[in-house]
Amino acid sequence: MQIVPQDDHFASADQITPDDLADIARAGYRSIICNRPDGEGGAAQPTSQDMRAAAQKLGLQFAYLPVKPGQITPADAARFGQLLDDLPGPVLAYCRSGNRATSLFQLAGKPAAAGGTQASQAVVPACDWDGAPYDIVVVGGGLAGITVTSSLLRRQSNLNIAIVEPNDHHDYQPAWTLVGGGAYDAKKTRRPTASVIPPGVKWIRAAAVRIEPENNVVRLDNGEAIAYRDLIVTPGLRLAWERIEGLADTLGKNGVTSNYRYDLAPYTWELVRQTKGGTALFTQPPMPIKCAGAPQKAMYLACDHWLRTGVLKNVKVEFDLAGPVLFGVATFVPPLMEYVKRYNANLVYSSNLVAIDGPSRTATFETKDAGGNVTRVEKRFDMIHVVPPQVPPDFIRDSQLADAAGWCEVDHTTLRHPRYPNVFSLGDVCSAPNAKTGAAARKQAVIVAENLLAARAGKPLAYRYDGYGSCPLTVERGKVVLAEFGYGGKLLPTFPLDPTKPRRLMWFLKATLLPSFYWWGMLKGREWFTRASRN
Repeated sequence: MQIVPQDDHFASADQITPDDLADIARAGYRSIICNRPDGEGGAAQPTSQDMRAAAQKLGLQFAYLPVKPGQITPADAARFGQLLDDLPGPVLAYCRSGNRATSLFQLAGKPAAAGGTQASQAVVPACDWDGAPYDIVVVGGGLAGITVTSSLLRRQSNLNIAIVEPNDHHDYQPAWTLVGGGAYDAKKTRRPTASVIPPGVKWIRAAAVRIEPENNVVRLDNGEAIAYRDLIVTPGLRLAWERIEGLADTLGKNGVTSNYRYDLAPYTWELVRQTKGGTALFTQPPMPIKCAGAPQKAMYLACDHWLRTGVLKNVKVEFDLAGPVLFGVATFVPPLMEYVKRYNANLVYSSNLVAIDGPSRTATFETKDAGGNVTRVEKRFDMIHVVPPQVPPDFIRDSQLADAAGWCEVDHTTLRHPRYPNVFSLGDVCSAPNAKTGAAARKQAVIVAENLLAARAGKPLAYRYDGYGSCPLTVERGKVVLAEFGYGGKLLPTFPLDPTKPRRLMWFLKATLLPSFYWWGMLKGREWFTRASRN
């Protein structure tokens, strides 16, 4: 529980439980408001009825005003303001992270008491050298954030831009699959963040904890606030390792690995080399995930090594997918199925990993039959490659920028927020229904750069994103099926070749050309083959 005072009479908090209420009462609070809908967090979340009963036993007033992330209406804010007028104070409001409660307080427009610390007055925003807000604040210094910043500066070099990024390193994540297959050096995928920040851009080395689009402010974990005229939201997504019971305790040992982490991809290759027989499991969680082809690419490269070394016949290979299909674009399923047959891999659909016991080498899956009935199945393994569930960052999911699923809401073609016209988003965090790949972010960066500058100049947004994404499917060492597609599964090949055929040329592109182009092309704002379309 973390209580954040907003003024002398009101504070917000993340999820509280009945056990917390005695401490809250001792701290002087007299009323509780629950802003989190019942059932949002599953069985672990106490119901509003349970919280009300526990509060009343302690003499605390309780009110239930549930709101969904990103869907706070003026009516919600008005009802919240009325509760603050009616309930005895001080009042504590809570939700999952505290962001919704804080947003309701700000939208209700309650004035801070003398000497108080209302959120909109708590910190003097960090601004540029003229004391004005930054022209543009970019939240996130990954591929999407760095690329779009470079693209903006190539078009208008005098922009005053700040990038909010807490990490001191920048990773070329697409190569981690190759690392796990023994075809790339992990050390080559990581460089200092300072080396990729475009010249003249302010790097704010902190994490965003709340975005207040009504105030044009980003609040940071160091207590500062950043004011902006325009905002670009690119923090990526969050790998939710904790959603698989027991996984965090066994990652990197007991035969449990994942190419979705820099330090674990080399362990994948170690396990592949050590495996001479037994059972090898590969998993894929529910969509959306970063690079939808990566889970099966780990399987293909492992199987190719076992085939080449003559041990594949001794390895039982199984691919457990939470979804109903091998790949979301039907055109590419037949060539992929040829490799599934070659490696004698067993595909198990509607099978989602929910728990893992490393010491006993047992994985638990929830499977669904045709009638939707869920059954738990335990499977033994000698090695398992796990892909974690993937969710929006908490500070986005609980903000006014979120859609119903928690992603940063955008128009799918312009990539502009539908309710906040000075906010754009791209990369893994945005709500556009494209594949979450680096290639998608590269195309999106051009769209956002053009449209944001048009909006700043009061001009129509002329550029349209077609949903382009690319997934180089490494079906064996030395060959790749280059899947390029847009919205609705429309094929968008860059090269005049049959895109379903595995090619050595595409392996050369994946393993040699693209890493160099990433560091010296994409991050520098070089927009080769972006094909940005206009109205």
